[in-house]
Amino acid sequence: MNDIKEMRAVYCESLIELARDNKDIVVIEADLMNCIKTGDFKKNYPDRFFNVGIAEANMAGIAAGMSACGKIPFISSFGPFATRRCYDQLFISIAYSKLNVKVIGTDPGICAEVNGGTHMPFEDMGIMRCIPDIVCVEPTDAAQLKSLMPQIAAHKGLVYVRLYRKCSPKVYEEGDKFDLFKAKEISQGNDVTIIASGIMVDRALQAAKLLAEQGINAGVTNIHTWKPIDKDAVIAAIKRSGAIVVAENHNRYNGLTSAVSEVACEHCPAPVLSVSVNDKFGEVGKMPYLSDVYNLNVSDIVERAKQAIALKK
Repeated sequence: MNDIKEMRAVYCESLIELARDNKDIVVIEADLMNCIKTGDFKKNYPDRFFNVGIAEANMAGIAAGMSACGKIPFISSFGPFATRRCYDQLFISIAYSKLNVKVIGTDPGICAEVNGGTHMPFEDMGIMRCIPDIVCVEPTDAAQLKSLMPQIAAHKGLVYVRLYRKCSPKVYEEGDKFDLFKAKEISQGNDVTIIASGIMVDRALQAAKLLAEQGINAGVTNIHTWKPIDKDAVIAAIKRSGAIVVAENHNRYNGLTSAVSEVACEHCPAPVLSVSVNDKFGEVGKMPYLSDVYNLNVSDIVERAKQAIALKK
């Protein structure tokens, strides 16, 4: 079942609410107000909304200047343009300069659908994760996004939010609370733990149910913040189950699989297998088709879980 409300609507509603109490919050757009719903912010705070046109690097530079003057800029665009296209400005003008900017990159991975390969970010979290001191987060559904937004706004520094624009699969309930820096353990498993993020959390839960029908006890942990990763949650999952499958709507290189593997290698080595995009570019298609092309289906998680368990023996 999907959420009733789109993630982009929840994002903008939360931003409007936060801006009532914090007059330093401003929004800078790259001409995608209708796509990301920030036009509603403009209606409420026209003097705190700036559309710079399709010029993402300039948008990031302007955000750096506003932050240096005490403002808290939220900037947004499609994932590849919010990251790759203005990476130097994000790295030097904002992060290196220790400024306070929030970057929203929409349509993660296969969620870009018919916009195709040029708009399909399989690498966004990977390149952003390389920026020192950044926070990289992917909310799972509307309830989690609503809970995390005040923490994202309050955090001092560069934050990258990987945001699905549409109605996401519903995992949590309205009013559920989350810690920006703590993973959310949904269920415990003794045989294997599926660590997932974003749209893959719902698929992980479906996979755990199918595995249970086959007598396999699989736990599910939602790691919504990829950096800094909740090391304790990863270590606890490994100690409990002895095997991990990471399900991510992202390239397996330098994404969540890499982040989890880094913890495992350093603290408690164990099998870590991946359900992710295997070093490919994006292409045009709807979600079911793309899930098949990139092997991101529930059945793929089930198969990898069995393989991970076999590696324990």
